Amino acid sequence: MDTTLTLIDLCGAVALLLWGIHMVQTGVQRALGPQLRRVLGVALANRVKALAAGLGVTALLQSSTATGLIVASFAGSGLVALVPALAVMLGANIGTTLIVQVLSFDVARAAPVLVLVGVILFRRGSAPRTRDLGRAAIGLGLMLMALSRLIEVITPYEDVPALRVLLGAVATDRLVALVLGAVLTWAAHSSVATVLLVMSFTQGGVLPFEAGMALVLGANLGSALNPVLEGARDGEAAGRQVALGNLLTRALGCAAALPCLGLVGPLLVTWQPDLSRAVADAHTAFNLVLAGIALPLLGPFAALLRRMVPERIDAHDPGQPIHLDAAALETPPVALGAAGREALRMADVLAEMMGGAGEALTGGDRARVAQIRRMDDTLDRLNAAIKAYLIRLDPEALSEADERRIAALLAFTTNLEHAGDILSRNVMTHAAKRLKRGLAFSPDGAAEVGALLTRLQANLSAAGAAFLTEDPRAARRLADEKAVFRDLEARATEAHFRRLRAHGGAAGTPVPAEAAALYPDLVRDLKRVNDHLVAGAAYPVLESRGALRASRLEAP
Repeated sequence: MDTTLTLIDLCGAVALLLWGIHMVQTGVQRALGPQLRRVLGVALANRVKALAAGLGVTALLQSSTATGLIVASFAGSGLVALVPALAVMLGANIGTTLIVQVLSFDVARAAPVLVLVGVILFRRGSAPRTRDLGRAAIGLGLMLMALSRLIEVITPYEDVPALRVLLGAVATDRLVALVLGAVLTWAAHSSVATVLLVMSFTQGGVLPFEAGMALVLGANLGSALNPVLEGARDGEAAGRQVALGNLLTRALGCAAALPCLGLVGPLLVTWQPDLSRAVADAHTAFNLVLAGIALPLLGPFAALLRRMVPERIDAHDPGQPIHLDAAALETPPVALGAAGREALRMADVLAEMMGGAGEALTGGDRARVAQIRRMDDTLDRLNAAIKAYLIRLDPEALSEADERRIAALLAFTTNLEHAGDILSRNVMTHAAKRLKRGLAFSPDGAAEVGALLTRLQANLSAAGAAFLTEDPRAARRLADEKAVFRDLEARATEAHFRRLRAHGGAAGTPVPAEAAALYPDLVRDLKRVNDHLVAGAAYPVLESRGALRASRLEAP
């Protein structure tokens, strides 16, 4: 019974450590995420600045994976070359060691103070950033409490035979220790957590120092596995090159360091008798040496990665999302940016549908009707993929701004899908009926339809710009188009019936082939498409700024 309770106590302390790390990461990301992203963007001019920026940003985020996702998104957009992106990852690997260095000192007594300060900031802070920094302080305090509790739980059991046997297998085989450290880090999604656990076991005398260093090497390797295994391989070539390059760099470093542990271990212990501090120093030293060796070699290494992971040249299924990186879900701002890029792909598909609709309505190509209906299926699939992706975001990691952006994304993609449905089911039905019955618009009617489609395409471009920039001026101009289209519909319908009366008023004059019901229905459907563009892109921006009225009706 005592063993079971101790195991539960140990697992609870580990869970508290992981949750504390999660709170620090999400708090800092919410509070400083946009600023850190700008810092990275500015510093990517050369490899030295990129390394320093990666170090600083990751030291705050405490997640080299989050930093890597930001850089991969830059690389995928063509905003940064591969060499600076790899340099950022070298700096990010060093940055993850800094909090381990801080926690290697006896700072457990600061835990209650950090939690108290964090709770005050979180409960009393009026600004979102203050609350987020309070969240990070609470997380740091929980990490210190968890480490203190781990040492308390482990120390009485360091001489238990079963534990000695289990850890003896790790201690006698460095390769086993390295693999175990990699698996633990991959499962926990945090090299910081693994290294802190190793520090606790080593300080308690449960684990030999050399085995602890091998586990630390495995932790470095495991943290580079996550981006490769969880989505980078399915993303763009640039993102996959960054992830694979980081993994290969760490793997080569581990392969070179593992045989040297017998020589390096005694030197480190002599220089730093405190085993907990010595483990932290080994973690930092490995990444510093690795960065110093790899930084000058990034040019030829990047060329090798481009050959290993070339750009895809095969035809891509247009309904298959290409920007929805699963690994980015850990960093909501990056994930929302990926979803936004996929939403703009939907806008491109809808623009192509509009162009084809004009040809189907005025020309004689029946294949265009079937093509546009297939493109509507593409819109449906992309919309479903974006919604499924957004659902997977952790609600605890979302800020108020993230929630607003998700609502805007859903409004934009849903309205684009509805606009595509109208083009496919209604407008193409009119086109098919015209072709089947041999109908033809009058020259004036054809010109009016063409003008409406041209204006609709311009409004779609404006909708994409308003969605992307969230500029209230662009949103107002797009919203004004709703009234413009309402007037255009009224004028086009009136002109259509004037033409009918002019042709039908004289005896024996045949009514034109432009059927009486076809033209007004078509114009009305085009207006409905425009309504969805306004509702999807302009209204969310205006509503977030309090510039949207609840009703067009006058007050009674």
